[in-house]
Amino acid sequence: MPTGVAIRDPRGQLFDAAERILLRDGPAALTSRAVTAEAGVAKGVLHRHFADFDAFLAELALDRTARIDQMAADLRAAAGTGSVEGNLAAALPGLFAPPALALIRLVIARDELRARLRAATGSRIPLLSESTALVAGYLTAERDLGRIAASADIGTLAPTLTGAAHLLFTDTDGTPEPAATAKVVAVVMGTAAR
Repeated sequence: MPTGVAIRDPRGQLFDAAERILLRDGPAALTSRAVTAEAGVAKGVLHRHFADFDAFLAELALDRTARIDQMAADLRAAAGTGSVEGNLAAALPGLFAPPALALIRLVIARDELRARLRAATGSRIPLLSESTALVAGYLTAERDLGRIAASADIGTLAPTLTGAAHLLFTDTDGTPEPAATAKVVAVVMGTAAR
């Protein structure tokens, strides 16, 4: 890109480029040069906005984690409407869409990135911990409304459901049949029936 040309939303442009590389080529292909080439900008643009490449990756993950926070608010707002299983089955594809799965693979593959994210969020396993918290928050709201058993062990249900869904979506590359997602939710939630 020629110098002197303003780039609209350079951070967003770089984040989107990194996500495309992750989806297409996997975590090993993600380098600062690959990101700037994919974004169509000079390499210096990345370093102008981020201290180093790991800082860039951490900000990318934090940006995408913020989306989970919005999804959590939306799901909690659905408490008391529809069915518990239906609401969960509808929310899980957003949590484990292909870009999210690619980012989870990246976090698992890069120790320095994982350490930075842990420092920033306190999450034991960044992105997966936030996904589990989303499910736990929703289940708590539904338990408070009496739509699942008062004795439901949310501390076990939430990670069980999140882990089972993660494996389902990973095995199908992020696109399981809706019936498969509904079945996982129904089996896990069967223990929490009123």
